[in-house]
Amino acid sequence: MEQTRLKKYLRWLYGLFFTLLFFAILLFFLISKGALGFMPSFEELENPKSNLATILYSSDHETLGKFFHENRTNVDYEELNQHVIDALISTEDIRFYKHSGIDARGLARVLFRTIIMGEESSGGGSTITQQLAKLLFHDPAQNLWERSLQKLKEWVIAVKLERSYTKQEILTMYLNKAPFIYGAYGIESASHTFFSKPLDSIRVEEAATMIGMLKNPSLFNPIRRPDLTQARRNVVLNQMKKAGHINPEEYDSLKILPLDIRFQRDDHIHGLAPYFREYIRLTLTADKPEREDYASWQEQKFIEDSIAWISDPLFGWVNKNLKADGTKYDIYSDGLKIFSTIDSRMQQYAEKAMAEHLGEDLQPLFFKEKQGRSRAPFTKNITEEQYESIISRAMRNSDRYRYLRSEGVDQDSILANFEEPVEMEVFSWKGNIDTIMSPLDSIHYYKSFLRASMLSMDPHSGDVRAYVGGPNYQHFKYDMVSMGKRQVGSTIKPFVYTLAMQEGLTPCDMVPNIPQTFNLVTGKTWTPRNSGSKRAGDMVSLKWGLANSNNNITAWVLKQFNPEAVVNLIQDMGIKSPMDPVPSIVLGVPEFGLDEMVSAYCTYANKGVHVEPLMVTRIEDRYGNVISNFNPRKKEVLSEETAFLMLNLLEGVINQGTGIRLRYRYQFDAQIGGKTGTSQNHSDGWFMGVTPNLVTGVWVGGEDRDIHFDNIGLGQGANMALPIWALYMQRVYENEDIPVTQEDQFEEPVNFNINLVCPDEDVPANEEDYEGNGSSDTIQTEEEFF
Repeated sequence: MEQTRLKKYLRWLYGLFFTLLFFAILLFFLISKGALGFMPSFEELENPKSNLATILYSSDHETLGKFFHENRTNVDYEELNQHVIDALISTEDIRFYKHSGIDARGLARVLFRTIIMGEESSGGGSTITQQLAKLLFHDPAQNLWERSLQKLKEWVIAVKLERSYTKQEILTMYLNKAPFIYGAYGIESASHTFFSKPLDSIRVEEAATMIGMLKNPSLFNPIRRPDLTQARRNVVLNQMKKAGHINPEEYDSLKILPLDIRFQRDDHIHGLAPYFREYIRLTLTADKPEREDYASWQEQKFIEDSIAWISDPLFGWVNKNLKADGTKYDIYSDGLKIFSTIDSRMQQYAEKAMAEHLGEDLQPLFFKEKQGRSRAPFTKNITEEQYESIISRAMRNSDRYRYLRSEGVDQDSILANFEEPVEMEVFSWKGNIDTIMSPLDSIHYYKSFLRASMLSMDPHSGDVRAYVGGPNYQHFKYDMVSMGKRQVGSTIKPFVYTLAMQEGLTPCDMVPNIPQTFNLVTGKTWTPRNSGSKRAGDMVSLKWGLANSNNNITAWVLKQFNPEAVVNLIQDMGIKSPMDPVPSIVLGVPEFGLDEMVSAYCTYANKGVHVEPLMVTRIEDRYGNVISNFNPRKKEVLSEETAFLMLNLLEGVINQGTGIRLRYRYQFDAQIGGKTGTSQNHSDGWFMGVTPNLVTGVWVGGEDRDIHFDNIGLGQGANMALPIWALYMQRVYENEDIPVTQEDQFEEPVNFNINLVCPDEDVPANEEDYEGNGSSDTIQTEEEFF
């Protein structure tokens, strides 16, 4: 009887076992066939999709920045740090090299110790391969049932992955896919984000920190919870000790070390060359210009973009180039490599020079001048109506105002909102400040800061070496290199003299220093004036006239030709902005962009050949295949002799004119040509510096034209812009690895025999003659004399 009952029980148990086994086999069969939801195909397993950041490189092979949905940079197994591999396997999957995707001992431990005995600290049962399967093919589950089904799918996928890839490939894929925080995806990005170094430089304790974070990146956050993260790091180090990767003595010394986090968030705001990076991003992704996409007042912008769409292969690149499958490239996920012309060292020098002069010299003087004024930072000459109009316009252009309007908030409530103090972080040259301020007060506060831009370019290749669009991208996002246009003042005068050199005049030709009167089409007359009377009535050389930015001499040159000829020449030299062919053009009334000015001045150093700025040399896909090359666009516009004569005239500005402080104060002995410029009311200060192998332009001014110094001594281009150029070039010349030296020479044309030593080439004894006392480096418009 008992034997019969025992046999019955055994048959029942065997039946139950085989039934469960059958259903388990059926379940996994259905899962593998995709009958219970998504299951990756063989092709998807062989080529798992991954969002890869596009990397923008400098010409000296440094990473300038990235464009990404996920900040991920893939590395090969050979590039992985051995400390990272040891930490990962010791902590997450000690039998990684022994199983085929599923660790039976690990599952048993989870079943008995975690589930049955309730030991939450006993660890999980997922292998690295299973975790990879989850990262590659599963989104976060919405409930327990969905997660349970995912877990079973991960077993199947893990086995398939083990059949398709080697252990090394699985490790590499996992570490490239692993998510961290602060936008970092993958171990390489994490290394740069938390330790500011490449993966191959990571030390053992740093590797343990990053691997420890993977358990729960938000919880083990070294920035917010350093103590908790350090404790987790030490758990990883202990596991490495148990696995024999470090000895007990090393463990004892490593566990007491601080985290030593050097956090550097990789985003589009911080880091080197942010204005340049944003320019490249916008240029690459530009759509084909359609007039209806531009505001009524953006006619010129539409024209310039339309020309760029046709002539510039970089403009709208993603919309002009297709992948092999016919789809467009995505710079945020396709892992492209963009090789720029920026030199990271020169870019750093440019940013430092701007911060040094603006932050330490100019801005304190500007604050001092405006202190206590009721309508600061605006000029004392502004009316109450003008002041209110500017502030009201700034408020209406703000994101806050547009948001409140979109929400249907009435005007009175919006004004009240702008007057209510709120917590905010504001800019200062000594670092960001957490404060409480009303949005209206913040408008005044930010307008108090002077703005500046700088562009440095190789005149022969067109390579842009440094690009600074403003003082601080986080707080001043408007790019004054390529987006902003301001009156150029006397920096336009060399173009007038170029016409004279082209038509046979020479730097030493003598002309009368007397006022010149123009008959206008209105029937009235206009006579430009000088701000001083130095050598009035004398015969002076053209070189002296440009060196001293004398309006009489520039006007005399124009009268030998006509404004239309000047406009045509300026356009040939690369200026695309509109300008009227009127006499006042010679004094810098037109508004040009800094990029246009630098490109035009490069023509002189490049023997009369104009070259467009080149910012990218090539683009590669994620596999290293070159998919686009970019070459300089050149056009001969001047003879070599004319260009050389203009270089001599520009050298006169530095040797005996408004740029002489480069010799006396900054002690440069290199061959340098240049031109200072100051617009009406000294709202804009310019300096264009030309050396044999580098042309650099600097602009300084306020956000609005009514924000400026009230005296010419501080507001002229020689004081606002020239020092930035000087500080930048000092560092460039000091770096022997940069192929720009003080020994570089302007190359004289073959068979050149024109006398360039003028009778009045007398260098002043000191630079005080050019500190605003007698320089005509300012403009007056025709309307002043009507």
